[in-house]
Amino acid sequence: MSLNRATILFVLASAVGIAGYFHFGQSDDTVGSGPPIVAISVPEALSARALAGQKTWDANCASCHGRHAVGQDGIAPPLVHIIYEPGHHGDESFQRAVALGVRAHHWPFGDMPPVEGLSRRDVAEIIVYVRELQRANGIR
Repeated sequence: MSLNRATILFVLASAVGIAGYFHFGQSDDTVGSGPPIVAISVPEALSARALAGQKTWDANCASCHGRHAVGQDGIAPPLVHIIYEPGHHGDESFQRAVALGVRAHHWPFGDMPPVEGLSRRDVAEIIVYVRELQRANGIR
């Protein structure tokens, strides 16, 4: 094999390896590591439904939207934000976003894909959690 051909193969293999790392191989500790977008007050106590929603949130939503829905810079928006007040984004809009995904329209993070494996009840509990966080931070 000539030196030129070997160099080209090496460069191509390196490019494929780097692309594969960024697409598949980043460790879980880099997912959801953007700084929070908003600072919030977390209520001392949550209702039983909100606690169930928090558990489901942590397992399915926090990696993008951050712990306690504070968003992550460069990743996903905060849901404890006036944009998501009940009068502007009602509960059904959250249900639809999870089930169908949603096109970006308020933030520059890109479209949100659907979230697989969550029932309407799961999402309803997440909504209770988010709404309690919102109320604790003056969003009604």
